[in-house]
Amino acid sequence: MKKKIVINVPMHNEKARSKAMSIAVNVPGVAAVSIDENDQLVVTGEGVDSVCLAKSLRKKFCFADIVSVQDVNPGNSSGPSTPDSSPPRPTQAQYCPPVYYERVVYDPSPPNCTIL
Repeated sequence: MKKKIVINVPMHNEKARSKAMSIAVNVPGVAAVSIDENDQLVVTGEGVDSVCLAKSLRKKFCFADIVSVQDVNPGNSSGPSTPDSSPPRPTQAQYCPPVYYERVVYDPSPPNCTIL
């Protein structure tokens, strides 16, 4: 099912707007990206992980707040209103890379130290 995700991102100039849009477009499953009048990023797509999208926006902008996530209804068509009999199509698995921090611990033991 298609979802509409609205994310509040601080975009003060045109360069920041284009960078936010390019980050959002590279997330798998995104169909459309736009910016509304309140400088909020509106992402529409199927199988989009909103948390992974917000994390990737936070890496660049240090602040990204998920405002809303809504299901998009495709509207009523002129055909009959019977549900589809076909099984739902499996979506591509989402991958949000984990963040690892390397911790180096030095053990400064004196050279003449012996263990008895």
